[in-house]
Amino acid sequence: MIPYGHQWIDESDEAAVLAALRSDFLTQGPAIPRFEQVVASHCQVPYAMAVSNGTTALHLACVALGVGPGDWVWTTPNTFVASANCARYCGANVDFVDIDPDTLNLSAGRLAEKLIAARREDRLPKVVIPVHFAGRPCEMEAIAKLGREYGFRIVEDASHALGATHRDSPVGACLFSDITTTSFHPVKIVTTGEGGMLMTRSPEIAERLTRLRSHGITRDPAHMSGDSDGPWVYEQIELGFNYRMSDLQAALGESQMGRLSAFVDRRRFLARRYRTRLGELLVRMPSAGEDETSAWHLFVIRVNEQRRRQVFDSLRAAGIGVNVHYIPVHLQPYYRQLGFSVGQYPEAEKYYREAITLPLYPAMSDDDQDIVIAALERAVQ
Repeated sequence: MIPYGHQWIDESDEAAVLAALRSDFLTQGPAIPRFEQVVASHCQVPYAMAVSNGTTALHLACVALGVGPGDWVWTTPNTFVASANCARYCGANVDFVDIDPDTLNLSAGRLAEKLIAARREDRLPKVVIPVHFAGRPCEMEAIAKLGREYGFRIVEDASHALGATHRDSPVGACLFSDITTTSFHPVKIVTTGEGGMLMTRSPEIAERLTRLRSHGITRDPAHMSGDSDGPWVYEQIELGFNYRMSDLQAALGESQMGRLSAFVDRRRFLARRYRTRLGELLVRMPSAGEDETSAWHLFVIRVNEQRRRQVFDSLRAAGIGVNVHYIPVHLQPYYRQLGFSVGQYPEAEKYYREAITLPLYPAMSDDDQDIVIAALERAVQ
């Protein structure tokens, strides 16, 4: 089976993890700030905080921005459920903004329309979470302009987009957002096994995120009560979480970051090859923007919805591990129980009925891609 995504671990990664395993620290050691600095340097952002996975990163982002019961958080229906669940963990209400049928990202135009109605109803969002689907950046300038006009905060979900750029700035620079999160799951651009990261330009947000990921505890005298029995004293000053990353994971991540450019370059090469070779088939291929470079986490084609299942089954039978990204979040049973229903976000629903994710990952050989292309040619005849 040729999978839709797969990690690429080499001897340098193995050596880095082994060195961490043999060091004095397995967790809360020096590998974590080194990894954070590497990511911060790449993203051209002053602060990066490593956490246990991409979902905990999103959760902490919502907590740090004060999301709570009665608040509204908006995101896209075309995403993994974590992009919405993070708000529910805080007791907040969730709503969705339909996608642009070309970019497949949250539509800035639909967002503007929805904000006008929400202002009339006094239901404006506290936070909006745009997701850079498949590695292609969202229309962040337009979203940020709306944020200033309507007073909401912005969390970029860049779980697919480490290594992508927009107007020559790396995704993660937080030029148009309060916080950017990413994921290091094995199918993502780089991996730590499980892991996540938050980036911000705000020292206050960075300080709180660092505290929240470790039980809400501080050892900083500036934030303590002043009644100290000795240098061992720490104080829990708010309710936090155990969302820390281990040094083993951080060591792997730092090693992987050394090959980020090579990983993304290979993904882009394979994406261009798909686009060239599949150009005459009756499939709709993902578009590429003029002002950004995608990280190409996913390569999603669209086929006639009447034939999607047939094509999908044919590819799976040929040993091609195709997948579908994503079932619109509002159609999941949990969210239907909250009142969402079919027909509310027609572009996301139409896209879902047509979508098939083809294999794309840096370790994929040209020969394996040729097998995928040949199998797809047979399937769509």
